[in-house]
Amino acid sequence: MLQGVAFGNPLDKPEDLIQKFVEYADMVRKDGMIVLESKASEEKNDFIKRGLEMLVDGKDKSFVRGQLTKDTELMTLRHERGSDVWGAIGDFAPAMGMIGTLVGLVQMLANMSDPKSIGPAMAVALLTTLYGAFLANVIAFPIQQKLKQRMVDEALNNELVLTALNFMQDGGNPRVLEDKLSIYLDPVARAKLAKG
Repeated sequence: MLQGVAFGNPLDKPEDLIQKFVEYADMVRKDGMIVLESKASEEKNDFIKRGLEMLVDGKDKSFVRGQLTKDTELMTLRHERGSDVWGAIGDFAPAMGMIGTLVGLVQMLANMSDPKSIGPAMAVALLTTLYGAFLANVIAFPIQQKLKQRMVDEALNNELVLTALNFMQDGGNPRVLEDKLSIYLDPVARAKLAKG
């Protein structure tokens, strides 16, 4: 499950979210919040869907901000827990490898009189160290880092969405919204948005 979060379900690009919310804000300005009802039913992103539904239901700005901020906090907590699990696996894998190494060395030393048994026992000793290092550095720590990055990216996307929703509740001008949300982009993407 945690691997799926790390490597599956790609996040929306912030540029795409900005474009989507500028369109939504334009629609709201022309036809009112009720126009978002159809957009909410089509929305695949649960965070955005909940936000749009709250706007259609006429929830006030502080309620929307409170609910969606809590949602982001809980998402962050879930990602941190998953990341901690993989960090612990990465920390313990080399120790387990060393235990295997010690078992292999004990086997080797117990059979010093039989030269043919030294090689296989030494192989066990070395392979378990390799497996522990491999598990930690090639699997566990990369998944941990990916989960941390995913957490940061998702939290930024959620903040962008929340800013856009609150802007629409305030009845802001859709042309201003793009400038307001561009702060969530990296400098290269911001420059492309300004040109485009």
